[in-house]
This record gives sequence, C-alpha cells and structure tokens, in this order.
Amino acid sequence: MSRPASNVPTPTGDHGEQGEHTEHGGRRARLLPGGPVAERILADVAARAAALTRAGVVPSLATVLVGDDDASAGYIRIKQRQAAELGFASPHEHLPASATQEDLHAVISAFNDDPAVHGLLVQHPVPRHLDYDRALQVMDPDKDVDGMHPLNIGRLALELPGPLPCTPAGIEALLAFHDIPVAGREVVVLGRGATLGRPLSILLAQKRPTANAAVTVVHTGVSDWPRYTLRADVLVAAAGVPGIIRPEHVKPGAVVIGGGVRYEGRRLLPDVDESCDRVAGAITPRVGGVGPTTVAMLFRNAITAAERAAGLPAGSPGVTG
Repeated sequence: MSRPASNVPTPTGDHGEQGEHTEHGGRRARLLPGGPVAERILADVAARAAALTRAGVVPSLATVLVGDDDASAGYIRIKQRQAAELGFASPHEHLPASATQEDLHAVISAFNDDPAVHGLLVQHPVPRHLDYDRALQVMDPDKDVDGMHPLNIGRLALELPGPLPCTPAGIEALLAFHDIPVAGREVVVLGRGATLGRPLSILLAQKRPTANAAVTVVHTGVSDWPRYTLRADVLVAAAGVPGIIRPEHVKPGAVVIGGGVRYEGRRLLPDVDESCDRVAGAITPRVGGVGPTTVAMLFRNAITAAERAAGLPAGSPGVTG
C-alpha cells in the first residue's frame, strides 16, 4: 500500500466547471460526479501498468466468485473489462455455491502463493454458509486490493504503508478533485461501518492538505443524530439506510456525499434523498458519484502492489515515466 497521503490526488485547479448544477427554489447545488475523478486515477494507473509491462512485469488482479449471484457476476465482469483496458492480467476462479470454507481458503492461498498475482479480490457477498471475514484473514494483506484485511486497517490507523479501503479513499479523492476544502472544517460521517464510516473518519482526520478535518462519527443508534449532521460543513452519508438524509438534516450550503447505498434487486437506493439538492451547496449525483472512484482506487491499490512486488517505488518517476 502506498502511504495514505500518496494515494489521494491533491487539488490542481478549479474543477467546479466539470460538475453540472441543479436548481430548486433559487438554490443551486453543484454536482460532484465521480467519473472525471476516476478517469484521472485510471489514466495514472494505465501509465504505471504500461511502464511495468515494458520492464517485463504484467500487473495482475485476480478475482474469486462463489456462487451464481447475477449482480456479483456482473461486478466481476466489469472489473475484468477494466483490467483489460488498463493492461492488467485478470485470472479468475469461480467456485460453486456449494463450495466449503476450506475450498475458498484453498483458492485464496493459491493466489497468495502465485508471484504473478499482485492483487486479489474475493467478491462480496459470499453464500450465507461461508464466513467472508475468515476468508479475508487468509488473504495476503499485501495483495488485498479492497484494503479491508485487519492488518491493513491497522496500517491505516497508524499511517503505515498498505492498501487503503477503496470507498473512503475514493471519497477523499473526489473532494480533492472538485476543490472542496476539508482541512480545518467539520466533517460529519453518518455511519460507523467497517468498510466506510470508520476508515473514512480515520483517513480524513490525518494530517495532509486533502484531510486534516475535525471528524465526527454519528450513527442511527444516536436518537438526535440530526443535531450533528446539521452542523457539518461536509456531510457523508454512510448508513446504508435509503433516504435517511433529507433536506432538514443538511446545513444550508453544506457539501453532501452519498456513500451508503442498498440495492433492491438491481435498483440502487441511496442514503441521500435527491431533494437534498435544494439545500446543499454541492452534492454527489444519485448515480455516478462515489461508485466510480471506488473502482478506480481498487486498481490503484493493485498497481501499487505490482510495483512493490517488482521492487519499484510506487508511482515514482522511474515507474511512470
């Protein structure tokens, strides 16, 4: 994993014009799309992958799918297509829904031991009889492109090198790209989950220009949670409760980031009600906000792992140029 500070792009100018605007009742909310952020990150990844390939190392992201869930299979196909576009190899193992915990561990161990595999992703969720967290702990933490191995969460807390959790890192990158000031401001995260709320609170409190915020984590177990969200300069919804953030929960002019979602079949149900654009100063779109940056950060973790395995410094001029 590269150090947290190096995994997040710093602002390089005013990108506000790249976001569309919505208008309701005289208020304007600037849209903060994730697509342009992801494009910049992936362009960097592609250049680094090409440099590695010229040096005789083909970067590789391996994936594991258990069962026949259509949505999960679709996500794997998206990642494989992206891998091909970036110049990555993408070995894949598809286990039947009847696979045992030992079967899953054996596949993970095989990828761990394969020096040609630099990054590894086990698609979540797995069938209910399997323990995803146990499987995660079997994974080589240096190949964990999701950044969710317990060792990597510890590295994040201590600001040590290691892969960053993708959605939190993507949110920081999105804020930086759109020139949303964070340092010294009050950020409130609604949600304390291990994949988003908790690691994001650590990431945005760290000392660097694109973070260094006063971060408050609140959750639905707090009966008066709107008291906290109403004072946020930057509000991140990470509860996984559809429509939980409404206009009356947002300070006028605040930046609102929709990180939490649920799915009803293939229908995406975000935490942030679309009517919040009447109050917010800037807001992520319902579709195409945080999602693209999450995928981009996954490949950034993978290319960094490949560079490390090749004995090259992550993202250095000697690698990218």
